[in-house]
Amino acid sequence: MTTEPTPVVLDVDTGVDDACALLLAALHPALELRAVSCVGGNAPVDDVVRNTLKVLETAGRDDVPVARGAERPLLEPPLHARHVHGEDGMGDLGWPTSSLVPDPRHAVELLRDVCREAAEAGRPVTLVPLAPLTNIALLLRTHPDVASGIAEIVFMGGAANVGNATASAEFNVFHDPEAAAITLDAAADLGIRVTMYGLDVFYEPVIGRDEAAELVAVGGRGPAELGGRLMDFQRERLGGQDATIGDAGAVCAVIDRDALRTQVLPIRVELAGHWSRGRTIVDRRDWSGAITHDPHGEAPVRVDVALGVDGRRYSRLWANALLGRAGER
Repeated sequence: MTTEPTPVVLDVDTGVDDACALLLAALHPALELRAVSCVGGNAPVDDVVRNTLKVLETAGRDDVPVARGAERPLLEPPLHARHVHGEDGMGDLGWPTSSLVPDPRHAVELLRDVCREAAEAGRPVTLVPLAPLTNIALLLRTHPDVASGIAEIVFMGGAANVGNATASAEFNVFHDPEAAAITLDAAADLGIRVTMYGLDVFYEPVIGRDEAAELVAVGGRGPAELGGRLMDFQRERLGGQDATIGDAGAVCAVIDRDALRTQVLPIRVELAGHWSRGRTIVDRRDWSGAITHDPHGEAPVRVDVALGVDGRRYSRLWANALLGRAGER
């Protein structure tokens, strides 16, 4: 567990599980949430902004600036996920509309300013993108000097083995594969460490029916009730006895890295394949001869790929933070 609060910035497309991640980042004492940038993904970007403000107001964090960013991928039309997240993108709970207003800056400008301030203060931020990487690609290519203000990028996206948007590709990368490729390439150029928290671990931290009921029972339209109701919505929408905290697991990884098993591996993003567009191709070969005779060679980008997680540890971390019991296991 970290001992000093880690400054973090979240990039979101809120989203049921983005909301879960926002609650954790806003409430856990091991984190110092500096800002939130919004991008179109699970929902259109204006819904994302509204949902994000709702979550932060529920968490009592009206001090956190929220900015509207890219409304569509770099090259393609947007593809939303209302079939997973509901018509409003956040479970159609009828949760009260926030009185908060977004920051007037574009999300990329907010990210730029926060990273530059972090560099000047000597406290680089951990950037946690939980959405298509459009804003992040624009940031790193437009303002490469921000690298000195970024300690690490921990992003939810991709997979070594499976897909969900297609049989081959994970949604966040599939939604804007060019942005994912640009982000990984730019991070490598700029010397920014990257951890990929992908589908190989995404579904492991879960909340059961009884745990969700405990959260809802707190009531008061507070963060625990919101988290529990989001879990109930997800379980009913997708079926099964449990619901995953999803994107919140990437925030858990910033707080408790010891519960995550990673391996540094070469990675490419497939941009051209008809069936495989958006796939993160993670090279796990252990024989150098195979790579030597590969006409493509080894990928120049290497990231920490999450391959295993103590899911129960992360789900307890999340629930305890919402119940005001952060630090308990």
